[in-house]
Amino acid sequence: MRISDHIIRTPRPFRPERGAEALALMPSLTGTARDLVHGAAACSPYLTKLIAQEAAWLPDALQDADAAMKDALAPPVGDLAALRPALRQAKRRVALLSGLADLGGAWSLEQVTGALTRLADMACDTALKAAIAQQVKRGKLPGPDVGLFVLAMGKMGAFELNYSSDVDLICLFDETRHAPEDHALIRKACVRAVQDMSAALNDHTGDGYVFRTDLRLRPDPAVTPVVVSTGAAERYYESVGRTWERAAYIKARVCAGDIAAGTAFLDDMRPFVWRRHLDFAAVQDAHDMRLAIRAHKGTGGPITLPGHNMKLGRGGIREIEFFTQTRQLISGGRDTDLRVRGTVQGLAQLADKGWVKPDVAADLSDHYRFHRTVEHRVQMVRDAQTHALPVSEDEFDRLAAMMDCDRTDLESELTARLSAVHTETEGFFAPSTVAPDIPSFEIDEATQARWRGYPALRSERGAAVFDRIEPVLLARLGAASKPQEAISAFDGFLAGLPAGVQLFSLFEANPQLVDLLVDIVATSPALAHYLSRNASVLDAVIGGSFFAPWPGQDALAQEATARMAAELDYEARLDAIRLWKKEWHFRIGVHHLRNLTDAAEAGQQYSDLARAALVALWPEVQHEFGRRFGPPPGRGATILAMGSLGAGLLTPQSDLDIIVIYDPDGAETSTGEKPLSVRPYYTRLTQALITAITAQTAQGRLYEVDMRLRPSGNQGPVATSWLAYQSYQMNEAWLWEHLAVVRAVCVAGPSDLSQHITDFRAKVLACPRVKSDVLSELATMRARIAAAKPPTGIWDAKIGPGRMQDIELLSQTGTVLTPEHKQSVAGGLAACVAVGVLDDAGAQVLNDAYGMLWAVQMAARLLSTNAVGPDTVGSSGIAVLLRATQENDVAAAEAKLARTHAAACAVIDKAVGAARKAT
Repeated sequence: MRISDHIIRTPRPFRPERGAEALALMPSLTGTARDLVHGAAACSPYLTKLIAQEAAWLPDALQDADAAMKDALAPPVGDLAALRPALRQAKRRVALLSGLADLGGAWSLEQVTGALTRLADMACDTALKAAIAQQVKRGKLPGPDVGLFVLAMGKMGAFELNYSSDVDLICLFDETRHAPEDHALIRKACVRAVQDMSAALNDHTGDGYVFRTDLRLRPDPAVTPVVVSTGAAERYYESVGRTWERAAYIKARVCAGDIAAGTAFLDDMRPFVWRRHLDFAAVQDAHDMRLAIRAHKGTGGPITLPGHNMKLGRGGIREIEFFTQTRQLISGGRDTDLRVRGTVQGLAQLADKGWVKPDVAADLSDHYRFHRTVEHRVQMVRDAQTHALPVSEDEFDRLAAMMDCDRTDLESELTARLSAVHTETEGFFAPSTVAPDIPSFEIDEATQARWRGYPALRSERGAAVFDRIEPVLLARLGAASKPQEAISAFDGFLAGLPAGVQLFSLFEANPQLVDLLVDIVATSPALAHYLSRNASVLDAVIGGSFFAPWPGQDALAQEATARMAAELDYEARLDAIRLWKKEWHFRIGVHHLRNLTDAAEAGQQYSDLARAALVALWPEVQHEFGRRFGPPPGRGATILAMGSLGAGLLTPQSDLDIIVIYDPDGAETSTGEKPLSVRPYYTRLTQALITAITAQTAQGRLYEVDMRLRPSGNQGPVATSWLAYQSYQMNEAWLWEHLAVVRAVCVAGPSDLSQHITDFRAKVLACPRVKSDVLSELATMRARIAAAKPPTGIWDAKIGPGRMQDIELLSQTGTVLTPEHKQSVAGGLAACVAVGVLDDAGAQVLNDAYGMLWAVQMAARLLSTNAVGPDTVGSSGIAVLLRATQENDVAAAEAKLARTHAAACAVIDKAVGAARKAT
């Protein structure tokens, strides 16, 4: 590009005579290019010096800036001595061309900082390679590939280098490349190479310097050498890494040396930088950092323009960067799209994902570009690493001339922009709060006092955050319909909370979540207990889609698969799917608690979630198992869902009834590194699946598993061959096992095998049966269940005559007596009508009863892990139970339940007895 074609402004000559001196060196310049050079030299002694040094080069460079920049950034060759003048010449040319393009508005801020950063990348990489080669030549290193690399941090990492900036570097070497006994010598040579690299860039010679280098961002710089091993660095960050170091690594990238080793290190650093949960505790850390910087640098005073620090002062560049990086730290663990290095790019992503209002992101981006432009002008005057506005009137006039504006206009704009940035960012880091009025009811002082002894408040930091949110919590608890009940429930929640800093910080940043917490703890002890053990699920509430329409099983499976794929190892993937399941499980519970979904919808959603988890997990288990023992031999294995999972109706506390069926299809062994014969292969694979589901990892269990519905129950093998399953079902299975097949559905596995199992299910259910024999066995089953499992009370919706299990058995009986094999209870009852076991009126009674009983069952399982009733739940819990029965008081609800049980039992007794007599 020709610079003169893109000039939109020119500096106003501050010292015209100096501009004229510069032009005298290049008489061929004309037009806007001449005006630009004249104004730049008249304002900046530094640019005047560069123009004098590069007068022979500059006119052609202005005619073809792209070619000139490409030539300047081409890595020079030679040893360290030869590189020094070559790199300094490259620095002069890039600084001069980018400075003029910046002053003339021919390049955007990103083009200017990008050019400076590319120069820094080239210089670091070229100098490091030469320094390593020197150590190799001296016999100190075995070769150039020693695993030494350089991380660009800060503005260099983000391609945002200042006009006169130092470069923040962290230098590391991969010690795993070398024998342990060689580590000390290798590191010593790497240290020397980095020192030589730094000197090649840092030292002032007759040709100037390239970049000031700062190596102090490395782990524990006061006691560590300038090169640290990757292992030592990882141990440091895992043990004592601080929030500011996490923020620094947002911008980190490999700029020199062994790119592959550096990339691997940054991959390993992801869990340190990006937390799995929303990290609102980072807000306080960042705020404390801001205050510490202000105190240390003396930049905490009010905005007065003379001498104001555009970087560290109020409303300055650092405020925008902290705002952006802190928001990224909060949310970037959940959303990889937020893991971008640039400040403006980060603001755009935060706005796109709903974490920052679009107008706020746009305003801060505009202010950031303006601030950086002013900063460049200040530094461009004398190549000084300063961020302070001029103190004298004369120098402020110079700055205004460089900005091509009047001084009064510049001062007004600076004041307005600095004030706007300070207002927006200060409101995020230190929002002004007005404590709500404490409710007038009495708070049990003993309860309140013992809170300080709970694990979540034992840390000084946790207690400090809780102190700030306690008035809000008490106000919300006091506004509950029964405040003392609510406080008692909250006390139980707080007692079970293992840690509090993250959760309390979440509430402080999102006060609307306190209402949800109070609603949960005052209504559902089971959900409150779940929340106290899995507080990170609240992240999903403010993640943007918590109240969106239900996505369905397929979309859930895709999401679970993606969450696991983002992790680096098998154990991390098991944790990832557990956390994913917890968030969706919590969402279903909250929606049901708040009556956003009814019982039938919630039951289907719990089932969708469990099935999606199996769909996503099964390939991972097989892949991990196959690493040692090879891929599944034959056609593979299918997971067959049984019971409530097969029926598509789970409660919040359901375990998973499953069967694993495999087909060796003629194969005798697997083909892995350690081959196994078919039967032990699938047995151990199934055990690996059970472990993957039920193992207590850092994120708890995924589900409990029940495999008693497999052939021969607990006595049979955990995995059943396809031939054995067919033989058992056709020749040995009891009626109750065929009734269980009514609910069977394939949820994960090879499509061809799954289809064959589905077809075989229809064949089993279509076997000819004598109705009287079937009903006789049903009568016997009902009697045994009644003797073995009496109901726990009137609110027990599942076990007992005329209750859910009783209705389900009759429904399944109808299914096996007809050629239409419906899985739903309603479909089975319709089948009973078709074969004369029920009349239409009786089927309607049972359908209505089952609908209400399912609602009661779902409410009970949502409220508690134990048997429930009005005497075991608070007033809010009673309201949920009453909602399930559609009655207004407990007496009416219990009477309705009794009538429902009796009516359903009478219909079933009559249907079974009458049908047996008729046949």
